[in-house]
Amino acid sequence: MFLFNDITQYQEALQQGQTTCFEAVSHYLEKITASTSLNAFVDVFAAESIDRAKALDAKRNGGGACGKLHGVIVAIKDVICYKGHRVTAASEILRNFVSLYSATAVEKLLQEDAIIVGTCNCDEFAMGSTNENSVYGRVLNALDATRVSGGSSGGSAVAVQAGLCMVSLGSDTGGSVRQPADFCGITGIKPSYGTISRHGLIAYASSFDQIGIFSQSARDAALVLAVISGPDDYDSTVNRSTRPVVAATTPSPGTTAPVRYRMALLKNALEHKSLDPEIKSTVYELGARLTKDGHEVRELDFSLIDYIVPAYYVLTTAEASSNLSRYDGVRYGYRPKSTAEDLAEFYKQTRSEGFGKEVKKRILLGTFVLSEGYYDAYFTKAQQIRRLLIDQTKEIFDQFDALLLPTVPTTAFEAGRMEKDPIAMYLADIYTVYANLTGTPAVSLPLFRHSNGMPFGLQVITKKYNEVTLLELSGLLEQNYKQY
Repeated sequence: MFLFNDITQYQEALQQGQTTCFEAVSHYLEKITASTSLNAFVDVFAAESIDRAKALDAKRNGGGACGKLHGVIVAIKDVICYKGHRVTAASEILRNFVSLYSATAVEKLLQEDAIIVGTCNCDEFAMGSTNENSVYGRVLNALDATRVSGGSSGGSAVAVQAGLCMVSLGSDTGGSVRQPADFCGITGIKPSYGTISRHGLIAYASSFDQIGIFSQSARDAALVLAVISGPDDYDSTVNRSTRPVVAATTPSPGTTAPVRYRMALLKNALEHKSLDPEIKSTVYELGARLTKDGHEVRELDFSLIDYIVPAYYVLTTAEASSNLSRYDGVRYGYRPKSTAEDLAEFYKQTRSEGFGKEVKKRILLGTFVLSEGYYDAYFTKAQQIRRLLIDQTKEIFDQFDALLLPTVPTTAFEAGRMEKDPIAMYLADIYTVYANLTGTPAVSLPLFRHSNGMPFGLQVITKKYNEVTLLELSGLLEQNYKQY
């Protein structure tokens, strides 16, 4: 029977002839078939994955050089382009659209011998925190089907949570990797803005979007990040630094002195009324343990906490209004069946029928904040808040190696609950959108379990482009402070 612990052990087993890529793919395809009720996948590339597995086995057995992700089974979110395959953003307006090219991240995966097994369900155009805003229906949390999987990358999270692939890719605009990782009890990393090329990622809010990684451990996430990060001529916002992202997450035993980290807790965040008391006390207890073990942990005042969510939703909806204007039914995608009298009516019919409720709501809000008479009052003010956040964050990281925060104020909530109170859903992003506003890297680590039986994570944030410290600290926390 095929078993997966981590990428390193799996690849060692391949080299030693203890398993094959074909056996691994067959195992995951069987599990995907048996788990269709979770609704995690939009498309499964069964025949293609089997053929690629056989080719990789032949390559390895023939003495050919193996890529860094040789045989690793990967799923990708349905907003990441893969040439010759459907990419629909879980929307009616793109339901049968087939991509003409592959995202840079996908190209890099394939170059290093990964096997892409399918595309995963998500909130429409990555807009949502529950994975209930999808034309394909909601994704079920494998731990408790009555609760949400998180969003918008809920399908990618559940695919890893339920053991339907080894790792998966999602996208994170305001927490869409870290929040579902928290709800599903797995690791989810959002790298710094510009660490991974956005070429081939369907845009929601271009100055916030970043491809992220779901995995069972920080070490596996680091291995994938080392492959898919780096410069790209197709994305002018990508980091041009040649500094590599190391794959190791912890120092080799006995080779170096233990690292002592300087970490900060944001007092205003931990004292916020929305935070579950048990999550709050657990984070404080972890801080005390870290201090006892020789690390420096201090509380900081962070007065901008209540401005984070409003600034985020003003800016992202404005960018969404601009980005989604390309979906007009003329060049590609959904086209209404009824005959329109003029072009304006045609656009109205296309977008009214093709977009879902949440997407239309955000487009309307974004158009409003960009309109004459409101631009300065909302959009300009939000940009000023973003600048203050970036400046204040820089000051924090002049003194500390990392910030420790809850990932989400509560554990995974019941399906349908946020439909009655959408403002509560937006406020649930209070801890995750900060890293997107500032462009810093952040990870949700599955360290804890609530008394209600559901997992919850610790969010770690480091200085922009310092994924090395983020991953090394994550490895230390997973290794020594996991409580279940």
